[in-house]
Amino acid sequence: MRLLALSGSLRARSSNGAVLRSALTYWDGPAATADIGALPHFNPDLDGEDATPPAPVAALRTAAAAADALLLVSPEYAHGVPGVLKNALDWLVSSGECVSKPVAVITASPFPTGGDHANAQLREVLGMMSGEVVTAACREIPAIGPKVDPTTERVKDEATLTDLGLAMAQLAEAVAAATTTATTTTTTTTTTTIPLTTP
Repeated sequence: MRLLALSGSLRARSSNGAVLRSALTYWDGPAATADIGALPHFNPDLDGEDATPPAPVAALRTAAAAADALLLVSPEYAHGVPGVLKNALDWLVSSGECVSKPVAVITASPFPTGGDHANAQLREVLGMMSGEVVTAACREIPAIGPKVDPTTERVKDEATLTDLGLAMAQLAEAVAAATTTATTTTTTTTTTTIPLTTP
């Protein structure tokens, strides 16, 4: 099961980066983190029918298409989604890599709300993109500051780590279920041949 992670923070020592790295340790399979900071601002003129998308956009789309699931980990800015992450999603809207793909959203905040506004907005956007938002795998982590070890840049709070493990297990289960459904559909699909008759 291949996982592609997108971080809503470009800070080198971001708390959400620590959450993302900690969450990935619970994923049983290959995982990659997209470099969304290299993306240009979304512009439909760069993405027309005959246009060649910029190289960072093409790389993001290729990685998203190859993934079996997506994980978005993000802070909340001014009760909203960070622009860099929304920009990345905008580049994926028309190309369809998120369609029917299991996706989880985790937000972490120094405040008691855990980034609930950004979490809800991201799930709304992903739903509109026809992604399969796995509600059971989504998390809002409050008071993130003291839960992160600045030396290891990983989450150190045991309860939070346990919850992250559960979230990643739920996402993996959703991928397995989607794969089983797709296999079953392929296996049970039959082709009926109508014999030709000669008048």
